Formats: sequence, C-alpha cells, structure tokens
Amino acid sequence: MPETLTSLGERREQLFEELVKLGDFRPGTLSVNFRKCGRENCACAKEEGHPGHGPQYLWSTTQKGKSRAQNLRLGPEIKKVEREIETYRRFTELCGELVEVSEQICKLRPVEGTMDERELSDLKKTLQKKYSKKLRKK
Repeated sequence: MPETLTSLGERREQLFEELVKLGDFRPGTLSVNFRKCGRENCACAKEEGHPGHGPQYLWSTTQKGKSRAQNLRLGPEIKKVEREIETYRRFTELCGELVEVSEQICKLRPVEGTMDERELSDLKKTLQKKYSKKLRKK
C-alpha cells in the first residue's frame, strides 16, 4: 500500500518525538588496550608474550577533522559512555529515517500552480545567474 502525505507526516512527527526523548549522546568508540611500559626490569619487557599493562579503556572520536581520546575508569564511567555511544547510534538511525520520510513527502507533495510566460522567463534568468556563478568558481 503506497504511503500518503498524512501517514508520512505522522511518521515524521513520531521521529521528531523520539529525537526529543533521546537524552545525552556522543559519537565515538570504546576500546580496550594493553601497553608495554618500556622499563627494562618490568615483566612486560622481560617475559615474551606478556600482553602488557592494562586493560586500559579508551573512548575515541573524530569531530570536525580532529581526533580526541580519553582514558576512562573502570565502572560507572564506562557504563555511562557506552550508553551515550549507543544513544548516538540511535540518533543517527532516526536522522537517516527522518531524511527518507522527508524525501518521500517531497516527492508526494504537489507542485504549486503554473506560471505565465513572463514569470517563467524571469525565473530562468534568475536561475542562470545563480548557478552559473557557482560553476565559474570551480
């Protein structure tokens, strides 16, 4: 059954309501790391196959081209960051679905009335000016 503007509008409103209810979120990943300290007398340097010191828990992200990382303490801090990362994943899912619904609405929404020849000619000139400048800049 094809979607209607009414049903798509209702779905869009549901998505907006879900977005409002999300709460705190952050992008990124959690990783567990083991590191060798580099001291000659340490077991991590002496014993072959020793995994190193750890585990160390690291939250990392890249935003606006800049990488950030933060060591986390075992316990509530890790649980909090896990929840925030999972909420961010849900946020991106909802945004993707919202874009899909909005595109469907745009396709179904009727075009406004026709223009006379003079209005069409003016529109053509306006659009040529607008888009020819962008083409020349590249």
